[in-house]
Amino acid sequence: MEPDLFTAAAEDRQENDPSSSPLAVRMRPRVLDEVVGQGHLLKPGSPMRRLVEQAAKGRGPAGPSSVLLWGPPGTGKTTLAYVVSKATDARFVELSAITAGVKEVRAVIDGARRASGGFGKETVLFLDEIHRFSKAQQDSLLPAVENRWITLIAATTENPYFSIISPLLSRSLLLTLEPLTDDDLRALLRRALTEERGLGGAVSLPDDSEAHLLRIAGGDARRALTALEAAAGAAISKGEKEISLGTVEETVDRAAVKYDREGDQHYDVASALIKSIRGSDVDAALHYLARMIEAGEDPRFIARRLMISASEDIGLADPTALPIAVAAAQAVAMIGFPEAALTLSHATIALALAPKSNAAMTAISAALEDVKKGLAGPVPPHLRDGHYKGAAKLGHAQGYVYPHDVPGGIAAQQYAPEEVRGKRYYEPTRYGAEARYADVVEKVRERLRGDAPSN
Repeated sequence: MEPDLFTAAAEDRQENDPSSSPLAVRMRPRVLDEVVGQGHLLKPGSPMRRLVEQAAKGRGPAGPSSVLLWGPPGTGKTTLAYVVSKATDARFVELSAITAGVKEVRAVIDGARRASGGFGKETVLFLDEIHRFSKAQQDSLLPAVENRWITLIAATTENPYFSIISPLLSRSLLLTLEPLTDDDLRALLRRALTEERGLGGAVSLPDDSEAHLLRIAGGDARRALTALEAAAGAAISKGEKEISLGTVEETVDRAAVKYDREGDQHYDVASALIKSIRGSDVDAALHYLARMIEAGEDPRFIARRLMISASEDIGLADPTALPIAVAAAQAVAMIGFPEAALTLSHATIALALAPKSNAAMTAISAALEDVKKGLAGPVPPHLRDGHYKGAAKLGHAQGYVYPHDVPGGIAAQQYAPEEVRGKRYYEPTRYGAEARYADVVEKVRERLRGDAPSN
């Protein structure tokens, strides 16, 4: 049986009995104008809007044959795929990489080829949590994407440059979704309260209760709507017409537990882990690490976050931090759970208690900002490649001073392009081992300018 028949049956049930579906599903936007947030992706002329508008005109999904939606949970990845499906008469098939495998993917592709050849009907495949697919599983999608047998819309909460294979990434339009603002969520909650497909005005939501729902939502629309549904149900069962703050507080823990079990809070907990490490609270960091482990998080995901933290938050204040994090990642890949919990604990404790410096992050951020502004002038002639015939005639590599021939190993010559000459990107702290670099860098800069003796 074709997978999309199940989807069609579910949609029929929802239309005939909307109350059978969760509030978050009932309130899912049906057209782009109902989508809250993500204005940068939905503005006129944007790739996503063109994709939907072309589909609505009966031309099938337009543009690339693969779209990757990257963002935290509850920001609208499934919603955007659903809007595309409603705008076109194409077959819409939804799979989750958590439960589906190569067999299910091949069944969809075979069905797409039959539908295209026999009925001229295109197929849109929405693949949720694509980062959970192995390399081999992702490879199985390539022929269908390359030959346009399907239009793939894939969603991921992980950085696709780490979790998606290069051939698929290079063939895809990457769209980054941002967490929803409080104003976005407020509009969504109020719509859910009043619309018939939502709560239909059965209860009202005072300002203090609304503010509490916004706080616990953390930019996640699905969490906000689920918490609202739980609180509304509790209020109605008590015969109340207003959702009091006390009712929200009574029900929110139960909603959060359900989401924890299904993995929707992993993004928040991962963020809390890194922020606890950054704040040197080793006990809080271990708490969040334990929650991620208990929730069944991929240990490689945790290890990647620790490696990023080692450079972003510690850097040269403790040069051993990154090697520890990298070693932990390598060990985790070899041993897996449950033993990997010990390795992750080892690394987390080391990073949390290390002296902190974000100088490496701010240095590259400042350099990148200048490059984006166009401050990227020609390489000075004496630094250019001189290993080819005719280089000398062009003045390339002429006048270059070999530092190893100079006392002290530092030659007073210009290295940076003229446009950024004298720019200081790296500003070391005085924390931990970086204090030594703070002394060294000033002396080196003086030597390079020729302001200090070379002995």
